[in-house]
Amino acid sequence: MWGGLRVAMALVERGTVYAGKNKPTWLAEKYALTTLPSVSALRALRVLAKKTGPGADPSAGFGNPVLGGDPSNRRGISIVPIFSKGDKANAGELLKLAALPETADELGVIARSLGASNDKVYLGVKATETKVKSLDLSKTNVIAFATHGLVAGELRGQAEPGLVLTPPANATRADDGVLTVSEIAQLKLHPGLVILSACNTASADGTPGAEGLSGLAKAFFYAGSQSLLVSHWAVPSEAAKRLTTGMFMNLKNEPSIGRSEALRRSMMMLAANDNFSHPVHWAPFSLVGEGAAAR
Repeated sequence: MWGGLRVAMALVERGTVYAGKNKPTWLAEKYALTTLPSVSALRALRVLAKKTGPGADPSAGFGNPVLGGDPSNRRGISIVPIFSKGDKANAGELLKLAALPETADELGVIARSLGASNDKVYLGVKATETKVKSLDLSKTNVIAFATHGLVAGELRGQAEPGLVLTPPANATRADDGVLTVSEIAQLKLHPGLVILSACNTASADGTPGAEGLSGLAKAFFYAGSQSLLVSHWAVPSEAAKRLTTGMFMNLKNEPSIGRSEALRRSMMMLAANDNFSHPVHWAPFSLVGEGAAAR
């Protein structure tokens, strides 16, 4: 989490934080930022987008998995026994994770702003690994996951990052309630936007010396995504909901501004709210890949 906070504080313009002013000046007040996996990636991503064009399906969303813990305001975890019994997640331990009922509203607003039908939002018992793997997502412009994120190195016996989905009654290697990096890499995605509204989704893959974005983000790029919305620390759940839905409402109202500018405006709207003014609330997300496209 501290690495993510350093990223947030780096958004402050030099000389303004401790200059005796009542309010710091943030770089995001003036500039919409996008991160590229590499310098050569910009051309490659844009060429790929031109070749494929927009998909036939506006969006698909997965969230509000069936979990038994008390609802939490944080999309992160602190327990370690999930993979204590081998290469399959322990469903009993997964069920102890905090429920995230607000993710249903978040995904619903995103779907409506993109003109998608409610049957493209998979919640509760429908938000499973089996469902994700069975869908043809190669024609879906925006894919959103709103759930808990598992970070490599935080769980004993588990080297891969992953996204928590509804655990099955009987876990198998194909569906144990955690969509891992190796499983994500096998998906076939449209070169659109993937939203990872979870904890630390910009983190590394857990190998010694690995760079950021080498975990979940790299897997989604490998699967075909053009751009990703990822987080740098454990995201306060209400803030995540406001940031993502605000971004898409901005795009709906003014499609020409592009994703990165839409995110910037959503961030600044949240920063202007006294209850969310600290950057831990409004600065967790960054856009990686092609940020100009508003498709």
